[in-house]
Amino acid sequence: MADIGKFLLTTGIIIAVIGVLLILFKDGLSFLGKLPGDVVIQRKNFTFYFPLATSILLSIILSLIFYFLGRK
Repeated sequence: MADIGKFLLTTGIIIAVIGVLLILFKDGLSFLGKLPGDVVIQRKNFTFYFPLATSILLSIILSLIFYFLGRK
C-alpha cells in the first residue's frame, strides 16, 4: 500500500510542477499543439483538431520520466 501512496504523491507533484511551468511559460510553449503531424480539419461551420504528434511527444517524455523515477 505504501508503494501506491508514493506513486500517487510523485504523480501529483509532477502534475503540479508541470502546471506551474505551463502558467509561467505559456508563451514559451506555444509550439506545443502546433507540431507537424497534428491533425486540423476546418470546414465552414466545423473545426476538428487532434494533436497526434503532440500526444506522441508527451507520451515519450512522460514514459522517460516515469522510467527514471521507477528505477531502483
